[in-house]
Amino acid sequence: MEKTIAEPTHDEDNRLNSDFVSAVVDAVADGDVEGARALVAPLHPADIADLFELAPGDRRKAIASALHGMIDGDVLAEMNDWVRDELMEALGPQEVADIATMLDTDDAVAIIEDMDAADQREVLRALAPDDRAAIEEALGYPEESAGRLMQRDLIAVPEHLSVGDVLDYLRRNEDLTTDFWEIYVVDPSHRPIGTCKLSWILRTPRSVAIADVMAREQTLIPVDMDQEEVALRFQKYALISAAVIDAAGRLVGMITVDDIVHIIQEEAGEDILRLSGAGEGDINEPIRYTVRTRLTWLLINLPTAMLAATVVGLFDERIAKYAVLAQLMGIVSGMGGNAGTQTLAVVVRALATNQLTSSNSVRMIMRELRIAAANGVALGLVVGAGCYLWSGVPGLAIVFALALFINNIVAGLAGVLVPITLDKMNVDPAVSSSVFVTTCTDSLGFLSFLGLAAMWGLGS
Repeated sequence: MEKTIAEPTHDEDNRLNSDFVSAVVDAVADGDVEGARALVAPLHPADIADLFELAPGDRRKAIASALHGMIDGDVLAEMNDWVRDELMEALGPQEVADIATMLDTDDAVAIIEDMDAADQREVLRALAPDDRAAIEEALGYPEESAGRLMQRDLIAVPEHLSVGDVLDYLRRNEDLTTDFWEIYVVDPSHRPIGTCKLSWILRTPRSVAIADVMAREQTLIPVDMDQEEVALRFQKYALISAAVIDAAGRLVGMITVDDIVHIIQEEAGEDILRLSGAGEGDINEPIRYTVRTRLTWLLINLPTAMLAATVVGLFDERIAKYAVLAQLMGIVSGMGGNAGTQTLAVVVRALATNQLTSSNSVRMIMRELRIAAANGVALGLVVGAGCYLWSGVPGLAIVFALALFINNIVAGLAGVLVPITLDKMNVDPAVSSSVFVTTCTDSLGFLSFLGLAAMWGLGS
């Protein structure tokens, strides 16, 4: 049963309020360790994790020292990665090992995998042999794979047992995991051949063979499958848990839906932030990492900005003679950029969730082209009329409207073709697409507007 928290400690969004966080921080700063521990004692592990994330960065180690013994595996499992890594530096290898022992393998791996190699070795040496072997095996799998995500503690039984045999097995063995929703049935080679929900076992007579109750249809997860693909399978088939198999088809672990919720949240946020080149976007990330990530993408964007400037330079004499062109061309490129970003976000999400595949890519392209054309016509009519009322020059209004229409078409095509092409090339479209789409909408937006103005004879 979850602990209840006194109402004053939380705000309307069920997050720790600033007064409570300040009270804990001040108590630690004043040396009132017992007072700080008394305030934190009623909190749920997730709220203690929030406390560290909300506290000032320079106070976290002092709070951790004051709350020694209260920061267990459940707290660390709920904690932000950057904050957790910072606290791990304040704990000794034996303390980290003690915490890891209390966690499921996947949570223990999440704590240990980001540590420095030397610290990682010390922690692994401090673990019991069985725990060390399980964690070392998990660390041997690729990052963000099912092997890193899976739990080793599961219930597997041979198919020749009866329901009564299974119940007796579960009751006699105190070392079995206590958190499971289904039992896996395996053959003599330890390959999963079916699953049996606990509700089925509890409602079936003892004499019935487990093979007659189990469901033979099941979703098996290869140990090297990317965690994003694992999440998609859970979503598609509405899974609560799934068996993980090695290259030989043997059962090596299981993944549960509570782990998938975190993965879905991480992957969704990661893709959105990659579109902007903002890095992980975590407010707890060290400034040096954020600066390095953002500066890299700003430098990558620099040549594309220079290309757009070069296009403008081709018409500098005409702009000098007819300055109103300079006022309006930014609107054309800006509106195209917004339209391209809208399309890009939809397409990247569709690729990430497997909604967009080779079988429906042409239909997607035509759909976005029709949307771009409809938006382009609507915007063209609106801005054309507005430009005429503002300037009183029919030619300028027509050029402005046509340029917006053309750039909306460009934005729609670029927004769908660029990520699809990058995906075909095995390049993450969430990382690279925005640079190319922005280049298209800026350069072709300027070219269409200024080129049409030249053809119309504006500024001559």
